[in-house]
Amino acid sequence: MKRNKSSKTVNTCIFCLIASGQDKGTEVIKKNNELVCFRDICPAAPHHYLVVPTEHILSCLSLHRGHIGLVERMAEMGKAVLLEQGITDMNDIRLGFHLPPYISVNHLHLHVLAPASQISPIMKYKFIPGTSSFVNEDHLQKQLKSISPLTKSFLGSCWWCP
Repeated sequence: MKRNKSSKTVNTCIFCLIASGQDKGTEVIKKNNELVCFRDICPAAPHHYLVVPTEHILSCLSLHRGHIGLVERMAEMGKAVLLEQGITDMNDIRLGFHLPPYISVNHLHLHVLAPASQISPIMKYKFIPGTSSFVNEDHLQKQLKSISPLTKSFLGSCWWCP
């Protein structure tokens, strides 16, 4: 596992523990050298998974233009898991990231929900694309592509606004 934060952070981050296989209570659905996918512990839809990088990245506000491929691969893994789980209507899915301060774990994670039409009414507000708390993965990719190569990240700017 790559570590770009202190080992204390990585050793206490639940998603780092899951990604490194140290959390035995979480069933990993799909894994490669860079990403891990597992079920959300509080599902908002019949299929609700999280895709996390094995590298400890705080949130999408920590991303820069060089992370475009990472976001693409996270989305690809999420879609692959949905297909493996029998989801065939890829027009009724939602892939996205919560923005700080609306994240419960300070480790970048992509929410993969299906069917989007069956997101729980009491949790629907958490997954509304284009709000100040949730950004779709495709919109995030567009924003990352629009950042000047000289800009390290978009921290502090209103990049998520449509």
